[in-house]
Amino acid sequence: MAAAALVTENFKFVSLFFKSKDVMIFNGLIALGTVAGQTAYNVFAFHCPCSSGRNYRYGLAAIGVPALAFFLVGIMMNKNTWDLVSECRLRNCRKLSGAAAFALQGTIIGRAVVAPLTWVVISLLQGQAYTCALSEFVNSSTLVGFPSDQGSEVMAKFPCKEDVPTEVRVFWPEIERQLKYESQLIGWLLVAGTSVAVFLMLCMKRCTSPLGYLQEDYWSEYRSNEKALFERTAAVHARLLAAENIKSFFGFVALDKDEKEQAAEYQTATPICSTNWNRVTGVYLYREKNKLPLYSRLNKWATYNQEHNEEAMEKEMDMIY
Repeated sequence: MAAAALVTENFKFVSLFFKSKDVMIFNGLIALGTVAGQTAYNVFAFHCPCSSGRNYRYGLAAIGVPALAFFLVGIMMNKNTWDLVSECRLRNCRKLSGAAAFALQGTIIGRAVVAPLTWVVISLLQGQAYTCALSEFVNSSTLVGFPSDQGSEVMAKFPCKEDVPTEVRVFWPEIERQLKYESQLIGWLLVAGTSVAVFLMLCMKRCTSPLGYLQEDYWSEYRSNEKALFERTAAVHARLLAAENIKSFFGFVALDKDEKEQAAEYQTATPICSTNWNRVTGVYLYREKNKLPLYSRLNKWATYNQEHNEEAMEKEMDMIY
């Protein structure tokens, strides 16, 4: 029973990664944007220094630094990151088990690695950065007829063909072919490994899910609609509340036609207490009440709010599932 509960709990976090078709589409767009950016960088900005000692650092930086930047941006742009931060800040993560926290961090990292992984793979498949970085380490003894008195200094200059002594330029195609072979092999192995990992995660999600496929799809649709409606309603509420405060200060408020229609339709906007904001903020997993699903923190809050039981509300909203 304990093992089954652990599998079910971790499914709920794994499902966060695949919970929405919009997320998968967004990840695809991120990948395409990264491909375009990497291609433009190679065409317009990549310039190998062709100097022993510098090639290696420059090549690795060209692959690693943008990937690191993309990774950090992905972490910051992920809503689950701030849900986890809010959960720890508001409730000290006391209801979040170690396994669940690890799994949630895995889903955050899983989404954040889309862009950096795409950057690294495209860099390796194109081979320019790898060729620059590893050119000085090519073993000249493997090149038939290569002068024995030419060392790593000459090897480092090969990416800039015009700087290479004329008598050894003929070896560049073979060196480039060898380095691009290594670079592309690593790139394709990375693609294969990532594909297998994603496949296994999808299989695990389907095999451990306590929900049917249709209900999972409904949950995804619910969360997408709740998010869109919440943001749109919050924008109107904030506008009306700001209008009321401005009118209180100036005696009038300058609204355009649409805003006047909204003000006439909704009349007033009451400030929402911080307690309720905190209750609908944080990590949430699927749970049920009386065999009826609760699809989000907001759904849970609305359900218990209708019962007007503050004690039950306080207890239940402190739970993440």
